[in-house]
Amino acid sequence: MPLKVDHEERRKQIAEAVLRIAEGQSLREVTMRGVAAEAGVSLRLVQYYFQSKDALLVDALERLSAQLDARMRQSIAAAEAPPTPRTIVTAVLTNILPIDAESRRIARTYAAFYSFVLSDPQFAEKHGTPQPDTLEAFLAKQIRAAQQAGEVPAEVDPKVKAAGLLAMTNGLVSSVLGKQRTGETALAILTSHLDELWR
Repeated sequence: MPLKVDHEERRKQIAEAVLRIAEGQSLREVTMRGVAAEAGVSLRLVQYYFQSKDALLVDALERLSAQLDARMRQSIAAAEAPPTPRTIVTAVLTNILPIDAESRRIARTYAAFYSFVLSDPQFAEKHGTPQPDTLEAFLAKQIRAAQQAGEVPAEVDPKVKAAGLLAMTNGLVSSVLGKQRTGETALAILTSHLDELWR
């Protein structure tokens, strides 16, 4: 009787090999053969599931985004019930910071993808992800809800503030990865800015 192949599990196995490689080296150096070796499968199998390196990278990036999203949702659920705009914004931004082993892995891997996009603009044009815009819009929605609850000053522009908070958080990520400051210090800086917003 032929073995039943779990195709999604195979795709995941291969994509996660890309993420492991991305954590430690440039994505420009990634090859289908190298991914096959890391995943412990044949090159033919990698090519069966992914017709090009771009397709493989896009799939891996989507899985990385899903991992970060799952961490954010878990933190929101653990914070309080029902969650408030402040706890939601805090959970989202805190999970972007590299403050534990898993978040450091995710941050380093995202950094590898970001560097790859900067060096290959055509990849971004063909496969650009709307995730940053979606995240900014989500944060702006939470800030707007906090305004309606009287927790955030009415004069604050939610879109501008959301963009600023996300940009600052990404800057803190870079400073932690570059060993300018610790994850704990970055978290304290973020918390201070959120305290000022929710004054």
